Amino acid sequence: MFKEFKDFIERGNAMDMAVAFIMGAAFTAIVSSLVDDLIMPIISLVTKGIDFSQLFVTLDGSKYATLADAQEAGAAVFAYGNFINAIIQFLIVAFVVFMIVRSLNSLKKEEEEAAPTTKECNFCLSEVPLEATRCPYCTSELELVLEESQE
Repeated sequence: MFKEFKDFIERGNAMDMAVAFIMGAAFTAIVSSLVDDLIMPIISLVTKGIDFSQLFVTLDGSKYATLADAQEAGAAVFAYGNFINAIIQFLIVAFVVFMIVRSLNSLKKEEEEAAPTTKECNFCLSEVPLEATRCPYCTSELELVLEESQE
């Protein structure tokens, strides 16, 4: 088992996961600040001053001015406003990850489309290497096909 663990560490997977975890934690702090400090005040302005983080219901029916007051008093609290904030944060993270993956996929497509390495035989429609002078499938002479198709 120790040897397997050593092999796992040496492959680099553990380092990749560690770096991803650290970057994810740092990214979470940025997204939390974005949501709490920039987006939620705008949403609060649009919704006429509603601060989602202060939306809560005490389960014993008591009334408190703020969520902090209820929690300080030890009341059981259903803090659904914090859940709304978490949903907004998730949607922002999902959108940013989607945009990153989308841009990486478009870069891959550009690389794939850059240089064709095959051509099509006009007789059997098989894909053959660009340098081929005869089709390996139907044995047609490809140089003649290319000359005829250009005329």
